[in-house]
Amino acid sequence: MTGFSFARLFAMLRKESLQMRRDRATVGLTVMLPLLQLFLFGYAINANPRHLPTGLLTAEHSTYERTLAAALQNTGYFDIKAMASEADAEQALARGDVMFVLNIPPDFSRRIDRGEQPQVLMDADATDPTAIANATAAVVALNATVLNRDLPAGMRVAPPQPPFQIVLHGRYNPEQLTAFNIVPGLIGLILTVSTLVMTTLAITRERESGTMENLLAMPVRPVEVMLGKIIPYVGLAYVQIALILLVSVTVFGVPVRGSVTLLLLALGVFIACNLAMGFAFSTMATTQMQAQQLSQFGLLPSIMLSGFMFPFQGMPAWARVVGEAVPLTHALRICRGVLLKGNGLAQIWPDLWPMALFAVVVGGIAVSMYRETLD
Repeated sequence: MTGFSFARLFAMLRKESLQMRRDRATVGLTVMLPLLQLFLFGYAINANPRHLPTGLLTAEHSTYERTLAAALQNTGYFDIKAMASEADAEQALARGDVMFVLNIPPDFSRRIDRGEQPQVLMDADATDPTAIANATAAVVALNATVLNRDLPAGMRVAPPQPPFQIVLHGRYNPEQLTAFNIVPGLIGLILTVSTLVMTTLAITRERESGTMENLLAMPVRPVEVMLGKIIPYVGLAYVQIALILLVSVTVFGVPVRGSVTLLLLALGVFIACNLAMGFAFSTMATTQMQAQQLSQFGLLPSIMLSGFMFPFQGMPAWARVVGEAVPLTHALRICRGVLLKGNGLAQIWPDLWPMALFAVVVGGIAVSMYRETLD
């Protein structure tokens, strides 16, 4: 056999074409992955979030207060809702229910009429500086003219003097350091990549290497196989968490304001979510290539729709609904909440129970799909 042969080349092309036609699952996943990326980047990603939930604390309902609230609403960056007390506003900021709290002092109108330029405090959740950057700029821009029509005629001078001062207070991350947002988020992201991919390959590796027959011959139930496969990865995941926390604190200066024990317990639930999802993918795949492609379907929505790379509030409503079903979304909130805000169980519970439910449901699906035969 010497030289180049087009006949042999065409024979190989025909062979590969037939193999691709038989392996429709792999080809389908290869086509679907770029489409998923296209729709996620094209429709779900927005670096300029609007309609951010904003709490309003006020002791009076004057014309000035109503005008200021309406002006903030009209910028498109704020959705104003009244708060009953400062304690409620503090809890809402800690839970992430609101991203801003506007606190108007009791004597706001009287001091404006006297020309005293009273201060209005705006607390901002600065755990994600990118999410609030444009909104805070819009607040500063409207300060000088927002009350111009309501001011007494003698106070309308040109150029107009700001009738009040807005004091912006970045909570939890006063210097608005990006590392304080990214580094805690990396805990969840790294755990997702490692535990999901490794578990997805677990069963398919057994099947392709030919050791699946020995596993099936053993007197073990599907749930026992599942636990035996995933528990070793739990220990490895906690080693990763310890390393990330150590580097985060010593190198990047990330504060630890909450309970580390509570964080570790919550991340244990998150690890269970990823391992259950990986086991489910491994039972659906017949080859390691399919397993890797299926893991990408879990990774892409997790990275794009969780709020790690792009502000969660900037996504359209349908994308936020999908994002709420992604475990990484809740893990990121818990990590940032415990480390930066000092949140306790009461504050993280709204994000803890969805992860627990996800782990139970997906784990049950994985066990039901586990095949005890090679057919």
